Amino acid sequence: MIGFILTGHGEFSCGIKSALDMVAGDQPAFQIVPFEGSQAATYGDDLRAAISAMRAECEEGVIVFVDLLGGTPFNQSMMIANDIDKLEIVTGANLPMIIELLFARAGATDVTALADQAVQVGQDAICRKSLAAVMGEVSDELDEDGI
Repeated sequence: MIGFILTGHGEFSCGIKSALDMVAGDQPAFQIVPFEGSQAATYGDDLRAAISAMRAECEEGVIVFVDLLGGTPFNQSMMIANDIDKLEIVTGANLPMIIELLFARAGATDVTALADQAVQVGQDAICRKSLAAVMGEVSDELDEDGI
């Protein structure tokens, strides 16, 4: 199995994890490493320890999902990636991305391909909707079903 680490600023990773638990249940080989408050002083070491432990457990590799390109969680993850093989970093993490990847990783053996899939799913999940458009989609769906 490919392991997942989720990290980000403040309560980001805690909030996403709470939503994941609600939608998909508790997941194996999934860990959060928040970057906040009193934990900030040891964050780099905590992140490295979490990634190293996950990598030892997951032969196929590990994906680290981070919130923001260029922030401390991203920068620390990239430095760690210099020392650990089969480690992919995906920035701009969002809930739809992680939910789909949790289910897609079941048979996955290529960590790079799964990271590429994460980027595509994350991008596809971002859209703009208006009430009129949504109502039109609902009406169209009802018409197709004959209701």
